[in-house]
Amino acid sequence: MNKQGRSQLALGVILVLLGAWFLLDKTMPSFHDFFEPYTEWPVNMLLIGAGIFIVGLVLGQPGMSVPAAVVAGIGGIFYYQDATNSYDSWSYMWALIPGFVGIGSVLAGLLGDNMAHNLKRGLNLMVTSAVLFLVFSSFFGGLDIFGNYGPAILLILLGVWVLGSGLYRSYRDKGE
Repeated sequence: MNKQGRSQLALGVILVLLGAWFLLDKTMPSFHDFFEPYTEWPVNMLLIGAGIFIVGLVLGQPGMSVPAAVVAGIGGIFYYQDATNSYDSWSYMWALIPGFVGIGSVLAGLLGDNMAHNLKRGLNLMVTSAVLFLVFSSFFGGLDIFGNYGPAILLILLGVWVLGSGLYRSYRDKGE
Protein backbone atom coordinates (compact mmCIF):
# COMPACT_ATOMS: atom_id res chain seq x y z
CA MET A 1 0.00 0.00 0.00
CA ASN A 2 1.38 3.42 -0.92
CA LYS A 3 1.72 6.37 1.47
CA GLN A 4 -1.50 8.07 0.35
CA GLY A 5 -3.46 4.83 0.80
CA ARG A 6 -2.02 4.35 4.30
CA SER A 7 -2.88 7.92 5.22
CA GLN A 8 -6.44 7.54 3.97
CA LEU A 9 -6.83 4.22 5.78
CA ALA A 10 -5.51 5.69 9.02
CA LEU A 11 -7.77 8.73 8.74
CA GLY A 12 -10.79 6.49 8.07
CA VAL A 13 -10.06 4.34 11.12
CA ILE A 14 -9.58 7.41 13.30
CA LEU A 15 -12.88 8.91 12.10
CA VAL A 16 -14.78 5.64 12.71
CA LEU A 17 -13.31 5.34 16.23
CA LEU A 18 -14.09 8.97 16.99
CA GLY A 19 -17.65 8.55 15.74
CA ALA A 20 -18.08 5.39 17.85
CA TRP A 21 -16.75 7.30 20.86
CA PHE A 22 -19.31 10.10 20.38
CA LEU A 23 -22.12 7.60 19.79
CA LEU A 24 -21.30 5.68 22.98
CA ASP A 25 -20.91 8.93 24.89
CA LYS A 26 -24.44 10.03 23.93
CA THR A 27 -26.19 6.67 24.31
CA MET A 28 -24.55 5.07 27.36
CA PRO A 29 -24.56 7.13 30.56
CA SER A 30 -22.06 4.77 32.24
CA PHE A 31 -19.59 5.29 29.36
CA HIS A 32 -20.01 9.05 29.67
CA ASP A 33 -19.58 8.98 33.45
CA PHE A 34 -16.45 6.83 33.24
CA PHE A 35 -14.64 9.09 30.76
CA GLU A 36 -15.96 12.44 32.00
CA PRO A 37 -12.91 13.26 34.18
CA TYR A 38 -10.62 12.71 31.17
CA THR A 39 -12.56 14.95 28.81
CA GLU A 40 -12.78 18.01 31.02
CA TRP A 41 -10.59 21.06 30.82
CA PRO A 42 -7.53 21.00 30.82
CA VAL A 43 -7.01 17.23 30.62
CA ASN A 44 -8.55 17.25 27.16
CA MET A 45 -5.61 19.31 25.86
CA LEU A 46 -3.21 16.61 27.02
CA LEU A 47 -5.31 14.02 25.22
CA ILE A 48 -5.49 16.14 22.07
CA GLY A 49 -1.69 16.40 22.09
CA ALA A 50 -1.42 12.62 22.48
CA GLY A 51 -3.92 12.20 19.64
CA ILE A 52 -1.89 14.45 17.34
CA PHE A 53 1.22 12.43 18.16
CA ILE A 54 -0.55 9.13 17.44
CA VAL A 55 -1.94 10.46 14.15
CA GLY A 56 1.61 11.49 13.18
CA LEU A 57 2.89 8.01 14.02
CA VAL A 58 0.13 6.31 12.05
CA LEU A 59 0.62 8.56 9.03
CA GLY A 60 4.40 8.24 9.17
CA GLN A 61 4.91 11.95 9.77
CA PRO A 62 7.43 12.39 12.61
CA GLY A 63 7.16 16.18 12.28
CA MET A 64 3.71 15.98 13.90
CA SER A 65 5.58 15.46 17.17
CA VAL A 66 6.24 19.20 17.39
CA PRO A 67 2.61 20.42 17.44
CA ALA A 68 1.70 17.43 19.62
CA ALA A 69 4.32 18.41 22.20
CA VAL A 70 3.25 22.06 22.13
CA VAL A 71 -0.46 21.27 22.61
CA ALA A 72 0.23 18.71 25.35
CA GLY A 73 2.73 21.03 27.03
CA ILE A 74 0.32 23.94 27.11
CA GLY A 75 -2.30 21.53 28.43
CA GLY A 76 0.17 20.57 31.16
CA ILE A 77 0.68 24.23 32.07
CA PHE A 78 -3.07 24.78 32.27
CA TYR A 79 -3.47 21.60 34.32
CA TYR A 80 -0.82 22.81 36.78
CA GLN A 81 -2.46 26.23 37.02
CA ASP A 82 -5.90 24.71 37.51
CA ALA A 83 -4.67 22.24 40.15
CA THR A 84 -2.72 24.84 42.14
CA ASN A 85 -5.03 27.77 41.42
CA SER A 86 -2.00 29.89 40.48
CA TYR A 87 -3.06 31.51 37.23
CA ASP A 88 -0.62 34.38 37.75
CA SER A 89 2.20 31.93 36.97
CA TRP A 90 1.51 32.50 33.25
CA SER A 91 3.82 35.55 33.49
CA TYR A 92 6.75 33.11 33.39
CA MET A 93 5.25 29.76 32.30
CA TRP A 94 5.09 30.89 28.67
CA ALA A 95 8.89 30.52 28.59
CA LEU A 96 8.39 26.73 28.58
CA ILE A 97 6.78 26.76 25.12
CA PRO A 98 10.10 26.81 23.19
CA GLY A 99 11.09 23.81 25.32
CA PHE A 100 7.95 22.01 24.18
CA VAL A 101 9.00 22.70 20.58
CA GLY A 102 12.40 21.27 21.51
CA ILE A 103 10.82 18.12 22.94
CA GLY A 104 8.81 17.71 19.74
CA SER A 105 11.95 18.19 17.64
CA VAL A 106 13.84 15.58 19.65
CA LEU A 107 10.93 13.15 19.26
CA ALA A 108 10.81 13.83 15.51
CA GLY A 109 14.55 13.19 15.30
CA LEU A 110 14.28 9.96 17.26
CA LEU A 111 11.48 8.85 14.93
CA GLY A 112 13.74 9.30 11.92
CA ASP A 113 13.14 12.84 10.66
CA ASN A 114 16.66 14.31 10.11
CA MET A 115 17.96 12.92 13.38
CA ALA A 116 21.16 14.93 13.95
CA HIS A 117 19.60 18.29 13.07
CA ASN A 118 16.43 17.76 15.11
CA LEU A 119 18.28 16.46 18.16
CA LYS A 120 20.66 19.42 18.17
CA ARG A 121 17.91 21.96 17.58
CA GLY A 122 15.64 20.34 20.15
CA LEU A 123 18.28 20.26 22.86
CA ASN A 124 19.21 23.89 22.18
CA LEU A 125 15.57 24.92 22.45
CA MET A 126 15.12 22.98 25.69
CA VAL A 127 18.19 24.59 27.29
CA THR A 128 17.14 28.06 26.14
CA SER A 129 13.62 27.49 27.40
CA ALA A 130 14.85 26.23 30.77
CA VAL A 131 17.08 29.27 31.22
CA LEU A 132 14.29 31.66 30.16
CA PHE A 133 11.92 29.92 32.54
CA LEU A 134 14.39 30.23 35.42
CA VAL A 135 15.09 33.90 34.65
CA PHE A 136 11.45 34.93 34.31
CA SER A 137 10.22 32.85 37.23
CA SER A 138 12.97 34.36 39.40
CA PHE A 139 12.13 37.85 38.17
CA PHE A 140 8.37 37.51 38.65
CA GLY A 141 8.63 35.79 42.02
CA GLY A 142 7.60 32.28 41.08
CA LEU A 143 11.00 30.83 41.92
CA ASP A 144 13.45 32.08 44.52
CA ILE A 145 16.38 29.77 43.79
CA PHE A 146 19.19 32.39 43.76
CA GLY A 147 17.55 35.07 45.90
CA ASN A 148 17.61 38.65 44.64
CA TYR A 149 20.42 37.91 42.20
CA GLY A 150 18.66 35.07 40.37
CA PRO A 151 17.88 36.78 37.06
CA ALA A 152 21.37 38.30 36.83
CA ILE A 153 23.13 35.00 37.57
CA LEU A 154 20.98 33.09 35.10
CA LEU A 155 21.51 35.66 32.34
CA ILE A 156 25.27 35.49 32.90
CA LEU A 157 25.13 31.68 32.72
CA LEU A 158 23.10 31.85 29.51
CA GLY A 159 25.61 34.31 28.03
CA VAL A 160 28.53 32.04 28.95
CA TRP A 161 26.73 29.08 27.36
CA VAL A 162 26.04 31.03 24.14
CA LEU A 163 29.65 32.25 23.97
CA GLY A 164 31.01 28.77 24.67
CA SER A 165 28.86 27.10 22.05
CA GLY A 166 29.79 29.79 19.49
CA LEU A 167 33.50 29.37 20.19
CA TYR A 168 33.20 25.59 20.04
CA ARG A 169 31.39 25.82 16.71
CA SER A 170 33.99 28.17 15.19
CA TYR A 171 36.91 25.97 16.28
CA ARG A 172 35.12 22.83 15.09
CA ASP A 173 34.46 24.36 11.68
CA LYS A 174 38.13 25.31 11.29
CA GLY A 175 39.14 21.76 12.10
CA GLU A 176 41.33 22.78 15.03
